[in-house]
Amino acid sequence: MQVRPATADDVAKLLPLMRGYCDFYEADPPDSDLEAMARALVVARDAEGMLFVAEDDAGEIAGFAALGWKWSSLRGARIAILEDLFVAPESRGAGLATMLISASADRARELGAPALEWVTATDNERAQRAYARAGGEGAKWLVYELDLEHRSE
Repeated sequence: MQVRPATADDVAKLLPLMRGYCDFYEADPPDSDLEAMARALVVARDAEGMLFVAEDDAGEIAGFAALGWKWSSLRGARIAILEDLFVAPESRGAGLATMLISASADRARELGAPALEWVTATDNERAQRAYARAGGEGAKWLVYELDLEHRSE
């Protein structure tokens, strides 16, 4: 098993995993948008975003992590945001989620980030257990979102 930065050759294999992530959260962006996002992250400089893939023992892509950045006044710095993390159901329990988080944290640290943050659904207990195994701690913040695509003034 290994985790590495995604390449353009990985995009087609990533799309079913990205769709699985979206299905889990009951979101339905067009496949073309998912592909465009993956391609943008592959060619992005680390300062813009990152995309990692996890390969299972057979060398097949079995998971991914997508990262971005945000400024934090509370840290006085830019911090890395683990936007998406997904491991194929048949590959769960083998440590790939922990490996993806570790690779994400290592790269963010190399780029000077003082923290790596991520969110998950309050009822996603399996993910919460994986995050705790990776050393993550629950935060006291409640996340809000304003949908700008479907909001009418």
